[in-house]
Amino acid sequence: MPVPTTQFSYRSAKELTVWSGYPEYQPIKGFEKPETTTKTFKYSKYGHVYAYATNEGVKVYDAESLVQRCDIKRANVVDLWLSPQGNYMATWERPTKLEDGSGSRNLMIWDTNTGAEIASFSQKSQNSWNFQWTDDEKYCARMVTGEVQFWESKNAGKAVWARLKLDGVAEFSLSPGKAPAVAVFIPERKGAPAIVRMYSIPSFNQPVSNKTFYKADRVQMFWNDLGTSLLVLTQTDIDKTGKSYYGETNLYYLAVAGNFDCRVPLDKEGPVHDVTWGPDSKEFVVVYGSMPAKATLFDHRANPVHSFGINPRNFVRYNPQGRTICIAGFGNLNGTIDLYDRKTLNKVNSFSATNASHCEWSPCGRYLMTATLTPRLRVDNGFKMWHHTGTLIYEEAVDELFQVGWRPEPASKYPMRSVSPAPAPIKVLPASGPAAKPVAAPAGAYRPPHLRGSAAPTTLSQREAMLTTGRSPAGSNRRIPGAKPVASKNGGKSAAAPAPAPSAASASAITPEEKQKKIRNLEKKLRQIKELREKQARGEKLEAPQLQKLSSEASVMRELAALHNN
Repeated sequence: MPVPTTQFSYRSAKELTVWSGYPEYQPIKGFEKPETTTKTFKYSKYGHVYAYATNEGVKVYDAESLVQRCDIKRANVVDLWLSPQGNYMATWERPTKLEDGSGSRNLMIWDTNTGAEIASFSQKSQNSWNFQWTDDEKYCARMVTGEVQFWESKNAGKAVWARLKLDGVAEFSLSPGKAPAVAVFIPERKGAPAIVRMYSIPSFNQPVSNKTFYKADRVQMFWNDLGTSLLVLTQTDIDKTGKSYYGETNLYYLAVAGNFDCRVPLDKEGPVHDVTWGPDSKEFVVVYGSMPAKATLFDHRANPVHSFGINPRNFVRYNPQGRTICIAGFGNLNGTIDLYDRKTLNKVNSFSATNASHCEWSPCGRYLMTATLTPRLRVDNGFKMWHHTGTLIYEEAVDELFQVGWRPEPASKYPMRSVSPAPAPIKVLPASGPAAKPVAAPAGAYRPPHLRGSAAPTTLSQREAMLTTGRSPAGSNRRIPGAKPVASKNGGKSAAAPAPAPSAASASAITPEEKQKKIRNLEKKLRQIKELREKQARGEKLEAPQLQKLSSEASVMRELAALHNN
């Protein structure tokens, strides 16, 4: 029986392509790439359907076989959205004025099986434009001024099936799960507090849950997968206390049953950076507070269960099987990724994905994709694949990479076994030039911007070390006033810096026999590193030389890639 292979897609300035995941990591044969620039691509929530938009229109495919379902000729589509099962699609075009002064019908709903138009509406703003469907696609909804309108999906655009009328409603969200509910947000006005209410569909006479609060100009809503609980992240544009430049955030918990709601107790001042539910819908993790931030695990009643410590982090995701938790720091932070075993809550690995602006678990839960995207960063664009033990196993440079994402698949298709040893690296392509840049090591303790680039100590242990040795951190030769000079072990002479890894140019200068010998030696090193990873996964303690060998993995892989490519 063949092992199931994951799938992902990426969009760059030059192409749109669909690839297979581990172990191939290569374009899937049979997918016909568009010849023109692509504006966006989307997978449906459960991975049944794949669609993309160009200046010529939208093409929709069965995601498994990549057989085309339909081709919709609409030249001005800016964005698109697929229903959970992929049977329906909404497209949005920039609005234009018609001759009679009315707005164009620029929001359109399509049947993806036939390409037939089901409904069309006038929708000026691209914000909150997208239609929403219940998970079973029986009902769909759209927000207009003062109400949320519902239809049976097959009759969308015809007579409205039900209306939820609420003055001032600004946002709504349909829950997943078998018993769909709708949550609505009404901002503060005329001194009255903001409100989040939840209703069962279509029982709109009485809300099942109601929460009022101040300091909420806008919200983000996070449902658990069962659709039984909702986290509401509130945010103000301005923090009136002056403590934050970015406004004030708070986090609230509401149960759909209406029997519980509360403000999530966050014990560190500062913004909420990220929040995610566990796949079992019974717990969630929040990263919050001024940098360095705190990460905490909460149970299904918003009680703190475990602290992951205080570090410069702003991102958190469970793998689909709920076995591993990724807590990382991207954007303006140094790209450090910490992986935790959910059963023991112990950190199992830490590594660095420098300059990453996108991070996503594969459906099988064994691989973490990181990517550097345009326009967040316009150099060193591309994606990397990491095994859940922290081993970099694949890297691909892509000029002007705009978007990348896995095809969603059910976690049950890929049962998670115990922490497994990492496979051997498949391919490491240089990001630019003859040799790739080395992966940066984690930068250690968080340092405020005004201290970055200096050798000033930031921790008590560093200061003690400086007073003892007379040297500043990281092996700097900078002397500390008042500290006694300490002779080095090689007779007072400073140790020479380690020689850089051989480049592709030096690799091409050796004889074929020497090249093969080097390749064999490097492959042997990788096998030894793999064995050490296996020992580490079993909980065995590694000695300092063994840990040093582990840290050399990326440079060994790049040296091997340079030899193979020349």
